[in-house]
Amino acid sequence: MSTTDHSIAVIGAGGKMGMRVSDNLMRTSHTVWYAENSPAGRQRTRAAGRGLTDSADAVADADIVVLAVPDLALASVTSELVPLMKSGAVLLTLDPAAAYAGLLTTRPDVVQAVAHPCHPSIFLQRRTPEEWADTFGGIAAPQDAIAAVESEDPATQAIVEATVRAIYAPVIDVHWVTVKQLAQLEPTLVETVACMIGELLNEALHETVHTMGVPEAAARSILYGHTQVALANGLRGDNPFSDACLIAMQYGRESIIKDDWKKIFRDDELDKNLARMLHLGAIER
Repeated sequence: MSTTDHSIAVIGAGGKMGMRVSDNLMRTSHTVWYAENSPAGRQRTRAAGRGLTDSADAVADADIVVLAVPDLALASVTSELVPLMKSGAVLLTLDPAAAYAGLLTTRPDVVQAVAHPCHPSIFLQRRTPEEWADTFGGIAAPQDAIAAVESEDPATQAIVEATVRAIYAPVIDVHWVTVKQLAQLEPTLVETVACMIGELLNEALHETVHTMGVPEAAARSILYGHTQVALANGLRGDNPFSDACLIAMQYGRESIIKDDWKKIFRDDELDKNLARMLHLGAIER
């Protein structure tokens, strides 16, 4: 099985992530089968110039099966398709939640893997308008990816990495972690913390404009610039915060942040968070 030219089945090829994955795979020399059940997704797939294959036929001969379907569908999709996969094939999901929660149908001769894009870094040196416009990644702006694979076989890992680099291209580095560590990164670090802070910034902007009456252009300008300074100073230490800023930051922490907020990094809190995301009563171990 070659690590530069292998067969891939994309399940959910007409969805949001499925279209991104499929667009990139079309630029490779891999043999790819595209499967999609929804009428709208099938129409999008055909409109993009891609043929459709029945899911059962697509996975039967695939070296790697990419599941570009919502987390809530993974249990039923894997129960249907994993029994049909060939021995030695790889099942690749694009989020760790269902794999960590043990919701995926497994087979001892089918390797489970998970991979997630890092998205282009805020510190990426962008050179073209296309790179500036690609804030999500997978089009023009380079990004890293995080991957976990339940196999120590170098050939299997190479196939997973080649696929990850293809579906999230252009990729700089692929970082290897465990499934649990990937779940600690996504959702805890980046969704529970970083994305929540992004939404909080937008709410603060709204209050500044609509409650305090500051002109919106002025508020956006100072917020966008200071967000870059805050991230550069806070994450990289580019410049020290001023003494007055440190006092204001402490007031913000006391007013907004709970004293026990770091509990989100505990295993039981991770399980609680993922159970809510997956609409489960609890994650069973």
